[in-house]
Formats: sequence, structure tokens, C-alpha cells
Amino acid sequence: MDLNNPWKNISISIPSRDTMSLHIKPKEDIWVLGINLSRFNKPAQFFICVAGVFIFYLIYGYLQELIFSVEGFKPFGWYLTLVQFGFYSLFGLIELQLIQDRKRRIPAKTYMLIAFLTVGTMGLSNTSLGYLNYPTQVIFKCCKLIPVMIGGVLIQGKKYDITDVSAAIFMSLGLIWFTLADSKVVPNFNVTGIILISMALCADAVIGNVQEKAMKLYNGSNSEMVLYSYSIGFVYILFGLLFTSGISSAVAFCSKHPVQTYGYAFFFSLTGYFGISFVLALIKLFGALVAVTVTTGRKAVTIILSFFFFAKPFTFQYIWSGLLVVFGIFLNVYSKNRNKMSLPSITRLWNSVIQRSIRTLPQSV
Repeated sequence: MDLNNPWKNISISIPSRDTMSLHIKPKEDIWVLGINLSRFNKPAQFFICVAGVFIFYLIYGYLQELIFSVEGFKPFGWYLTLVQFGFYSLFGLIELQLIQDRKRRIPAKTYMLIAFLTVGTMGLSNTSLGYLNYPTQVIFKCCKLIPVMIGGVLIQGKKYDITDVSAAIFMSLGLIWFTLADSKVVPNFNVTGIILISMALCADAVIGNVQEKAMKLYNGSNSEMVLYSYSIGFVYILFGLLFTSGISSAVAFCSKHPVQTYGYAFFFSLTGYFGISFVLALIKLFGALVAVTVTTGRKAVTIILSFFFFAKPFTFQYIWSGLLVVFGIFLNVYSKNRNKMSLPSITRLWNSVIQRSIRTLPQSV
């Protein structure tokens, strides 16, 4: 060892970028429609995402019901999904070009799974409108929290307390009551629609957890997620329609009504793309369960607007069953924010009642 130069024999090795990425993930800006959400604090991020979800998805829901109100269009739900996926892929490609981020971080195998689930949830959901009243379809999608909780347990090993379980029970009761009311007042009620929307609900529950896990593990961007999942899903649907010979009749019908089909579908897809961008930002920033809670609240408003803009049968059972679902949503929100809310817990209320009973017991004797 050279005493005159003690640093001569000391070497410093710097781990490779791939090795560092396994342990330390650099913080990346989250962009949504040109807005850098990373520059805002958490409450502002949440407000922006919620506002985006409500504004764009309310327009999305109106246009979706408007398209299916065109006489003769109801059998072509899968073709509408194909057109929607095509527009989503185009919008995603344009956004990636604008932000100059062309790197794919999430593996292709994961995207193939996400695309399959996306096709299931959106394709089955669109197709179910050929059999269901629109508010019934929406109320089913409001209860996505139930399979999301199951998916969270199975996929991510999450645990839920009694409040979350109670929320799921109230949602289930409201869902059953709403469906029974719909079967009484809608002349063309079809169980096929219930099966389709239930399958879409299960796929929708899994996809939120898979997206959350993939985006956290690989630090993928929203634009990347939308582009690859919907472009691969477009290929899935295209081959499915070609195999079942269901594309020719759909193209012939839409060519006769280009404005009511392709025109509405463009704005329907545009607002849906903007909406899904804010939903993915919610998933990345706050988790899948928070995102589902926000989108569920949006669906409740969509139901009200649906009865306002489109004539359909109505019964007060819709209101009572909807209130059960809303109460379930409230329980879920309370469960996730109980530290910030001053409401007492159920156990505390019960203990308070017991203590008051004990205090008044000697007086009554």
C-alpha cells in the first residue's frame, strides 16, 4: 500500500442500470392529456383524475346508449368494440408520438393477457346492451367492487375487513333487487344479457388488479398500456369476427348509417380514451380499489342521466335498490378513509349502546 497516495488501490464499482432497476425504480412523471400530474400534490391529483373520469365518461355513457338506440344496431355490439379498439390504438399511437416515449416496458406476454381481459370486459359489456336495459347494465358495473375484492385477494394477496365485506353485501342485495325490478317492468328482459354483463364484470375485476400490478412492477406509462392492450385486443376481435362471419352484416349496416354509427363511434371512442387515461392514472397513483370506487360513483350519475335523456320504464324499486348500492359504495369509501373521517366505527357504537344501557339499568330498577 502506498502511504503517499492512500486512494490509489481503492476501486469503486458501479452496478449496471439493469441491476439497479431491480432494486431502485426511478420516479417517472405521470402525464395525462398533456397534464403532468407529478407536479401536483396528492389531493390535487385525485381531484383532477376524478374530474376527468366524470366529465369524459358521462359523455361516453350518453353516446354509448345513443348508438344502441339506432334501430337495428343492437346485434352489432362486437363490431362496435372492434371500431372502438381501433380508435383507441390510433389515439394511443398519436399520444406516444407526441410525448416521444416509444419504449415498451411491460412484457408482451402480460399485454396479451390484459388485451384478452379488455376484450372480455368491453366486448361483453357492449354486447349485453342488445339484451339489457341500459341502467341495469350500469348497475351491474357499479358492483365491480365485489369481484375486484376477490381478485385482490387471489392475485395480490390483499385482506379486507368487515366494513369492506359489508359494502359488498349491500351492493349484492341492491344488485339483486334492481335486476328483479327490471325483469318486471321491461318487456324484452333477457337472461342472456345478465350472463354477458356478469362475465364482463368478472373480466373487469381481474383487469384492474393485473394493470395495477404490471404498472407498479415495470413502471409502464398510461399511453403504453392503452396502445398495446387495445391494439392486441383489436387483433383478437378481428379474428373472432372473421371466424364467425359476423363482420360483413355489421359493415353493411354501418355503411347505410355512417353518421349514427361511425360518427358517434368516433366521439364515443375519443371520450372513452380520455376517460381510460384518467382511470389508469388513478390506478397508478391510488390503486385499483380507489379507481373502482370513483368509476362506480360516475356510473350512479350515468343511471340518473339515462332516465332523464332516454325514455324507458321506471319503478321506485330502482331507487331503493340503487340506494343500497350507493350505501355499499359509501361503506367502501369510509373503510379506505376512516382515519380522515370522524364517523365512529360499528364496534364503538355498539359499545356505547351497551354502556348507556348499563348506566340506566339501576335507575329503571
